[in-house]
Amino acid sequence: MRVAVIALGKIGLPLAVQFASKGHEVVGVDVDDRAVELVGRGVEPFPGEHLLQERLAEVVAAGRLRATTDYADAVPGAEVVVVVVPLFVDADAKPDFGWMDQATRSLGEHLAPGTLVSYETTLPVGTVRGRFAPVLEELSGLAEGRDFHVVFSPERVLTGRVFADLRAYPKLIGGLSETGAARAAAFYESALDFDPRPDLPRGNGVWDLGSAEAAEFAKLAETTYRDVNIGLANQFARFAGTAGIDVRQVIEASNSQPYSHIHQPGIAVGGHCIPVYPRLYLWNDPDATVVRAAREANAAMPAHAIDLLEDAYGDLGGATVVVLGAAYRGGVKETAFSGVFPVVQELQRRGARAVVHDPMYSAEELRALGLEPHELGESADAVVVQADHAEYRALGSDDVPGVRAVVDGRRVSRADAWPGARYRVIGAPAA
Repeated sequence: MRVAVIALGKIGLPLAVQFASKGHEVVGVDVDDRAVELVGRGVEPFPGEHLLQERLAEVVAAGRLRATTDYADAVPGAEVVVVVVPLFVDADAKPDFGWMDQATRSLGEHLAPGTLVSYETTLPVGTVRGRFAPVLEELSGLAEGRDFHVVFSPERVLTGRVFADLRAYPKLIGGLSETGAARAAAFYESALDFDPRPDLPRGNGVWDLGSAEAAEFAKLAETTYRDVNIGLANQFARFAGTAGIDVRQVIEASNSQPYSHIHQPGIAVGGHCIPVYPRLYLWNDPDATVVRAAREANAAMPAHAIDLLEDAYGDLGGATVVVLGAAYRGGVKETAFSGVFPVVQELQRRGARAVVHDPMYSAEELRALGLEPHELGESADAVVVQADHAEYRALGSDDVPGVRAVVDGRRVSRADAWPGARYRVIGAPAA
């Protein structure tokens, strides 16, 4: 098939490569001239996605993938258009549809009869039917369900392991019509490979949920569940710390029973998904008190970590504190909603000088993020472990001399690595 992928970001580009690797003729559309130029040369615009460079170079060399900034070049000849444009939330946790609306308008202006349009960006329930499909109809002069078809099929992957996740999880679809859903199922069955999953009631593959709204809800439900579960784990951790109990042992014991699946607590919940999608759900369901309370509990964890540091160190005024990790999780060069920002802000609010180290970021890149860089070997007064990079498992007082207190927000270090320092872990008694 001829396929257009709108937005060649950390999800869209691997998707385009996956489709092309299955023999489809793919055109990627992006507003970033540099990204388009690099993709056209078979060079990944961003590092860190496993196998992306090798697979991208292969499909570009084979003539199955090219890139453009021009919707008029990509859309009219496409049988399938997959939209993976980012959706953000504003400071009040309301969806900011700006980029999505613009992409939908540009798509509608060039939409041809017979096209299947699949939105993969996570959206509030009802968005595809109530917001995007009418715009496509208005600008194209075509009728959805007769002249073209729209479906929602949420991406369910994590950056750094997109290709593996595409194989591991069912591809959810929900159409505005039965015909559209059937066409989407046929496309995704031709474009994806699936690992055997005998544990699943339907087996692994394409799952039609019956409506776009059900598919939209499924993506919000799976990510909101994780935020709520982490919120519960964080509540348990805060209580355990005051009660002289190690919450990790409690969670391990609880999860030995097959109906308990408690997640792990930590200093922050970051990334494009878990901190954001519960807010999209709350936009649909503002009375969801459990979801709101969990989001508030998780958002409060950076300040709780600095409370622990202050308890171990004393007044932080004038102290130099190294925050280990700018990334929102270990091994991924991504700072979306990373805990580094509220941790640094809280340290500064208490009068400390906050400096940041991350093995994946240069000093210049950290400064561009508004962070003051730290070089290992330089002395400091205290340390806060924010990201679970593998490199931090071996770090200790030789790497940051002079440290008097450590808060390990991810349980990647150990007390004996910091002799002479007071060592605190979220959800455990003071060492």
